[in-house]
Amino acid sequence: MKKILPIISYLFHPLFISMYASMFYLFFKEDAFVNEEKFFILFQILIITVLVPMLFFLLLRSTGNVDSIMIHETAQRKIPLVLHCFLIILLVKRSVVIMRYPELHFFFLGALFSTIIALVLSFFKIKASLHMIAISGLTIFAIGLSRHLQVPHMMYWVAFFILMNGLVASSRLEMNAHTNKELIIGLLIGIIPQILFLVFWL
Repeated sequence: MKKILPIISYLFHPLFISMYASMFYLFFKEDAFVNEEKFFILFQILIITVLVPMLFFLLLRSTGNVDSIMIHETAQRKIPLVLHCFLIILLVKRSVVIMRYPELHFFFLGALFSTIIALVLSFFKIKASLHMIAISGLTIFAIGLSRHLQVPHMMYWVAFFILMNGLVASSRLEMNAHTNKELIIGLLIGIIPQILFLVFWL
């Protein structure tokens, strides 16, 4: 299990959560979109939320501003979090628009608020688990989407994401990346904005 837990940390790295949420959303609303549109929007999300941050990370590492993709140090998180905020704003303004993708639009707005809270806390040297922010936000989104679409077998995915919350938390503890307090802070920061935005689309 000790060998598996670090893999969980990489599989559910915050960089990938936006893609997971988008695929989950497009898969369960498959009748609402043609395949070409699904691939087009996923390609945009992949570029903005995964490829651009990864390239930016390589730049930051080459200049000595970060030392790991996990960004353990609180001080090193400020620039990546600011970038993430701007990228999400770009996404919701240009690609994941409210008129076409309302549920996903509000998921990203919740993610934006979670990122802003994590950024503000970093200025006070309070470290929140970005992994827990991401996976807990995805879980609330899945729960909301399950209730919204009324698809019975979606509950299996909800149960899976809840399980992943526990495994991600265990992996972060196993890797000595966070304390219990930091995990709880991350969990709350991920959950609360998503719950608040549920009222706009449920």
